[in-house]
Amino acid sequence: MQQAIFRAIRAIPRGRVAAYGEVASRAGLPGRARLVGRVLRESPASAKLPWHRVLRADGRLAFPEDSVPHAEQRKRLSREGVELLSGRVPRRFFAWRDVELDEALWGPR
Repeated sequence: MQQAIFRAIRAIPRGRVAAYGEVASRAGLPGRARLVGRVLRESPASAKLPWHRVLRADGRLAFPEDSVPHAEQRKRLSREGVELLSGRVPRRFFAWRDVELDEALWGPR
């Protein structure tokens, strides 16, 4: 389960984002968005996950706006060219809109 979530998070392309629920679905755990959040929260730094690419379904960052993690996530997303407009990442930055699951996880055939 944890490794499936890690694979799904690592499959989010640079400059794109995905919602917790989408990550759960792609990990084979539909409806388990909170589990994704818990796994991310408990994952060791050594996992080197692109955690900053995972956010709420409405495009908002999950951390409080005045927190250090919020500022760090904004900075990392900005470095990848992801914009925040009125506190939300626009839908055009969401990954996997038209990509098949196998291709997203394992690359083109």
